[in-house]
Amino acid sequence: MERDVDRFREVVPDALEREVGLIRGAIALVAAGGSPRVVVAGLHLGDALLPSARRMALEAGVRIVPLWAADESGLDIAVEPLPA
Repeated sequence: MERDVDRFREVVPDALEREVGLIRGAIALVAAGGSPRVVVAGLHLGDALLPSARRMALEAGVRIVPLWAADESGLDIAVEPLPA
């Protein structure tokens, strides 16, 4: 049991950092005009990151659109320009 806890403490910070980096990159790409829309898929912590992702996006002048899986097993995030 203790080993599982230790592994959790290892994996979660790395996953958070990796997924936040992917979201930041997508936001930067859309905000710079490099792409009209970017989807960051396969996020393991997407629902936990959604509030922060929305704040980062608004600061950059774009928006986050959550894309929930049909079985609610996960969340992908689309980054798009703000509507006119």
